[in-house]
Amino acid sequence: MRAFDPRAVARRECGAWVAYYRRQWPRFLAYAVGMVRSGFAMPWPRTVRGAWFVLRANQSWAPADNDPDGARRYMRQFYDLVTRTHGETFDTTEAARLEVEWWRAHREAQRDGTTSEELVDALAALYAHVYQTASATVRVAAVERADAMVISDRWVVDGRDLNSPALTSERAALTRSYAALLAAVHR
Repeated sequence: MRAFDPRAVARRECGAWVAYYRRQWPRFLAYAVGMVRSGFAMPWPRTVRGAWFVLRANQSWAPADNDPDGARRYMRQFYDLVTRTHGETFDTTEAARLEVEWWRAHREAQRDGTTSEELVDALAALYAHVYQTASATVRVAAVERADAMVISDRWVVDGRDLNSPALTSERAALTRSYAALLAAVHR
């Protein structure tokens, strides 16, 4: 999980975001499988199971009257798979809490259309926890990912055009984010 291809993860995450905002759940699941495989290098059965947990967490979070507790439960199950696969020792309940916390911070930032420090802090806290490193080490990755979210949010407001150049910009920001994360956590 510390040796991933930033371009592959970014491409799949961008696809997952598009599917999420278009509420295309089967397509989201396909991208989640790719994201989990590319980002966490789990064996196929765990990859598919992990992607299912990611899908269910996002479905729990997506509606305006969402279910944050349900989202956290699914993400804890996802992080349980990660720790079992890689022998990691981070607290999976805390990882799930931090994951859904950045989702909350993003939802609030969407209203402003800007990158919020709260969102960057939440992303950095998640990365620091999962990869067991200092928050400052992963801050650039958090900033770039938050910037990708601003681009995605504008794309949503502008009508979710699949041919929009915004998607290219979003993928580029995500690639920069994952390249920075890889540099910070590679051992």
